[in-house]
Amino acid sequence: MLRRLLVSFSLVSLAALAGGDAGSSSSPGDGNTDATPGALKGCGDASNAKTAPGGYYTNGATVCTADGTPHLFHGVDRPSLEWDPAGEWNNQGGIPRADFDAMASWHANVVRIALNQDFWLAGAKLYASKYEDNVDKIVKDAEAAGLDVILDLHWSDRGDLTAATAGGGQNTAGHSDQQPMADVNSKQFWLQVATKYKGDGHVLFEMYNEPFNITWSVWLGGGAVKEYQAVGMQQLYDVIRDPVNGAGADNIVIAGGLSYAFDLSQARDYLIQGYNVMYATHPYAPQDPMPSWDAKFGYLAAQDIAPVIATEFGDTKTTCTGDWDANLTAYADARQISWTAWAWWAGGGCSFPSLISDWQGTPTVQGVAIKAALLGYTSYAPAGNPSPAGGASSGGAAGKGGGAGIGGVAGSAGGAGSLAGTGQVADGGESGTAGNGGASGDGLN
Repeated sequence: MLRRLLVSFSLVSLAALAGGDAGSSSSPGDGNTDATPGALKGCGDASNAKTAPGGYYTNGATVCTADGTPHLFHGVDRPSLEWDPAGEWNNQGGIPRADFDAMASWHANVVRIALNQDFWLAGAKLYASKYEDNVDKIVKDAEAAGLDVILDLHWSDRGDLTAATAGGGQNTAGHSDQQPMADVNSKQFWLQVATKYKGDGHVLFEMYNEPFNITWSVWLGGGAVKEYQAVGMQQLYDVIRDPVNGAGADNIVIAGGLSYAFDLSQARDYLIQGYNVMYATHPYAPQDPMPSWDAKFGYLAAQDIAPVIATEFGDTKTTCTGDWDANLTAYADARQISWTAWAWWAGGGCSFPSLISDWQGTPTVQGVAIKAALLGYTSYAPAGNPSPAGGASSGGAAGKGGGAGIGGVAGSAGGAGSLAGTGQVADGGESGTAGNGGASGDGLN
């Protein structure tokens, strides 16, 4: 998540297996940063593509459905499962189905869910025995609302399963929090998660949230980082893909760049060897100015090198408007870049930044821009595995009456047929909340 707020709130090549072409109109190392929008090669021959059931494949900078139709992901980020093993909604434990129906009413087709490896892994001190079930219920609820799901490894532990505190310690030993890069426990996390969801192509795997303070060689291949040994993106990818020593999953994977995932400027020289890979960027105002976007990430998509998705973005200035969000979505649309906005979380304000001001889904000033962008896509269609809302909710919050408000909104918008998204949590919001929410485990351990 957003790095500044975190402080205040807490190679074996698999190219031969590729179903799509990595595709590049420029040579590695040529330094070409041209991001002028242009036609992409598209989906090519879908008959040889590798896809998880119901899922997608990539060809050049295009993401494609199994039948060879170009596809873009547009949606929101939903935090809280990184600091609280039950997730949170309206000051209650659990995330209700109605929350995803509300996102659907905005016509989102994807939601990004932030996770914590220490809540998932049975050997960790912070292990929560119901966490996997909570995550699975949320995946099913989101898909039923018409959303694909990005599972994002948001917080990790530097390879130390004895980490006793969730949040409150970015780049600090002893905390499960935002660390510079993945670790050996992240491999085990993805082995288990990818094995569980390899039969569901509507689930995408964002391998590591926001790498920072590392080199590109460490980013790709791992290496020493401060007091621990980092695991690189290629190693995480191999654990997900390898049919013998890994999960054997063909789902789309996502790799965020350097500088808290904003910087993909050298990604062309460090491409992950394999298939069905997207690259993530996190452009925030004011630190990631628009004139830098071409060189930092736009060129990858515009030159048809690889698909790009902005899995976080927003305006963190205290005087925020919706201009940043509108500019980012317009820039992305021109270059066929996918996006999920940060974040669907109520009451965080500009600094978070939040897309909604309450749990009924009332948009903030940035939420207004995101909602307008989502509703403006005339080609919108529900994703996931849509089914009518039945009042069920995730994490045990189904019986709580507060969900009715959102459920009513979703119902009027067409229930499963609509998608929406808003969000608020920022890294800082996570850290601060995590100290009391995530560490306690809410009785789920």
